[in-house]
Amino acid sequence: MAAVWQQVLAVDARYNAYRTPTFPQFRTQYIRRRSQLLRENAKCGFEPALRRRYVRLRSQLLGLRYGPLSEQSSFRASSVRSSRTTLDRMEDFEEDPRAQGPRGHRRSVSRGSYQLQAQMNRAVYDERPSGALVPTSVAEASRAMAGDTTLSENYAFAGMHHIFDQHVDAAVPRLQFANDDKHLLACCSLDSTLSIMTLFSSPPSVKVILKGHAGPVTDFAWSLSNDVIVSTSKDGTLRIWNTEDGRCIREVRDPEASELLCCTFQPMNNNLTVVGNSKQLLQVVNISTGKKVKGGSSKLTGRVLSMSFDAPGRILWAGDDRGSIFSFLFDMATGKLTKAKRLVVSEGSSICSISARSWISREARDPSLLINACVNKLLLYRVVDNEGTLQLKTSFPIKHGSQPLHSIFCPLMSFRQGACVVTGSEDACVYFFDVERNTKAIVNKLQGHGGPVLDVSFNCDESLLASADSTGMVIIWRREQK
Repeated sequence: MAAVWQQVLAVDARYNAYRTPTFPQFRTQYIRRRSQLLRENAKCGFEPALRRRYVRLRSQLLGLRYGPLSEQSSFRASSVRSSRTTLDRMEDFEEDPRAQGPRGHRRSVSRGSYQLQAQMNRAVYDERPSGALVPTSVAEASRAMAGDTTLSENYAFAGMHHIFDQHVDAAVPRLQFANDDKHLLACCSLDSTLSIMTLFSSPPSVKVILKGHAGPVTDFAWSLSNDVIVSTSKDGTLRIWNTEDGRCIREVRDPEASELLCCTFQPMNNNLTVVGNSKQLLQVVNISTGKKVKGGSSKLTGRVLSMSFDAPGRILWAGDDRGSIFSFLFDMATGKLTKAKRLVVSEGSSICSISARSWISREARDPSLLINACVNKLLLYRVVDNEGTLQLKTSFPIKHGSQPLHSIFCPLMSFRQGACVVTGSEDACVYFFDVERNTKAIVNKLQGHGGPVLDVSFNCDESLLASADSTGMVIIWRREQK
């Protein structure tokens, strides 16, 4: 039951910054003692259902004390999970008069803007060496809880756990584990199909093949409750799938009759999906009705290749094949998009991947974007204000000149000094980088693919990593157990 006590600790750590704001030593002692008690209790072997119930109750109590956790609703689900363990959901919310909508409905409002948080971060950064991302003055507790293992040791893999080849001879451009799930994985292929795989069985197997698109499938996204997948294709359609039986629930044709290249759910409302097409258009679609949202469209300077929301769903970043990243402000009430900022990363270079993260580590909120941009580097940007303005923080050398490569932040909170990101590369390798290191940033390198590695994905507890390449091979890597 180690995973459950880690979830409890994650919930506590989420709110730890708001306990005794003027007494940081207490917060460190509190979370350290919490970790000790939870580890001791985990050895008692309590009923799993009781432990899961405790996670939910703990989350609810902290929500009453510090503000309710933001939940997301799925197109079909009547309820969603109340416990989130990954860092990209570590957002703080509070009751505020501005949180009341026009009809008195409550909306989630952030406790502070990106600008205020940046000022707080700078105050903490003054106490640590230049260039470090984790405040060393308070990181001792994290290292103690981690058991003194290094980041390299934490991301050591024992080798290939399984290989899927159902899409052989056609590239697999995207793959993703289901939300908060260890064993459910999906991928899409240029052979016009998608696959849902289960890793729980021995050996792992393909659960269902999603068939219906008439052209290469370019992107897909899981709903929060994992009951629905949306996918985009060069056939000009957006499809909504039932993940249990593989049935296509709805098909939405692009009104511009253009190729659809990327998609993502709105984090706070899974009824809304944002889609990017080959005619430079970004548009919000209501998947319940299949209709475009009024005011939810905007044009970029090139074909829309990648997108990512911040965790609260207030800012959307989109990248095109001309080297530009645009930020948009998203109106929660209407679904309207308002163009805010533009950054030219490299003129004429495709922005293949954008990943947003509010927290680099447990110790310091540092809103960041991870970018793949066909410039032979993996780029890490800092979000400096509440309009999504970006400032280059650091970069890591990889082989990336033309392929649509993707990268991710590692999902779990780091209780070590350092924080890790993972990316594919055109040299058929998977690279792990420590974003805190100024030199020798490579933490690990996985070899085994026969072509450029296009996408990578961790499961919720980081015990498994999946990677996909241009030959259609999907490799599951198992982390070495210490």
